[in-house]
Amino acid sequence: MDAGTTMSRDDIEAFLDREFPQIHLGARTYFVEEVGPMRARLRMTYHERHIRPGGTLSGPSMMALADLALYVAILAQLGPVALAVTTNLSFNFMRKPARRDLIADCALFKLGRTLAVGEVAIRSDGEAEMVCHATGTYAIPK
Repeated sequence: MDAGTTMSRDDIEAFLDREFPQIHLGARTYFVEEVGPMRARLRMTYHERHIRPGGTLSGPSMMALADLALYVAILAQLGPVALAVTTNLSFNFMRKPARRDLIADCALFKLGRTLAVGEVAIRSDGEAEMVCHATGTYAIPK
């Protein structure tokens, strides 16, 4: 178990494989790298299914990565809450991502009884500058 969390990285990966196997159709490209108190880090491997015309990683792929990072950070804190749902996501695409894996660092700002709020910084692997910044809110079932 990761310090300060309810679910470990391995627990979350197993949960996602069981409850959301469709995210891996075509190839496994999303990986939970680490979880901790009110945070998570995910990797999306560079794969042709995420490329848009012009040869760059697509906005929808970055959106999915950010949404998943928020969900994983919440799972790490609360445990296997399959029915937690996105209620809002906002994105700022900052620059064209490099042709390599993307790393998403998520930090939760609030984790209440019914809502969770956080942000996600997405960077090309090995680069310091963000390619995308997202904020989001999840509803937590009672």
